Amino acid sequence: MAKRKILFVCTGNTCRSPMAEALARRALAELFPGREDIEFASAGIAALPGGAAAHQAVNVMKEMGIDLTGHKAAQLGPEDIEQADLVLTMTRTHRDNLKQLMPGAAGKIYTLSEYAGSGNDIPDPFGASEEFYRLVAGELDNLSRAMLRKLGGQA
Repeated sequence: MAKRKILFVCTGNTCRSPMAEALARRALAELFPGREDIEFASAGIAALPGGAAAHQAVNVMKEMGIDLTGHKAAQLGPEDIEQADLVLTMTRTHRDNLKQLMPGAAGKIYTLSEYAGSGNDIPDPFGASEEFYRLVAGELDNLSRAMLRKLGGQA
């Protein structure tokens, strides 16, 4: 059985999308133990390839029992969108830019919030306090779980 690939996209791939990727991976294991038909990745529209996750993201994920120290930022390319079954962006602007860049893939590009059933953009915590990162991580965790529950009936 082919794996479904879910790609999370933000701006720099150092905060939101790597946190969403890690949280979704954990949520899949918790909500659907033993499921191995979904894989996750993340990338940034304006990423510096190879860059580490923001130290606040690493610290907040550590508090949540997730190790983000090995994350390396990846620059989003057209092939990433082509290879993904579902592309989940952090903002409407990200979504709209990707749909404009690749109109043939528009049917699989959503914001994480809209796909999960809540329409708000996820604010960029870059440069903010760890407390703000905690709020963003909590929102990403809830939205990732809602997204996986929605996918659960489609796999």
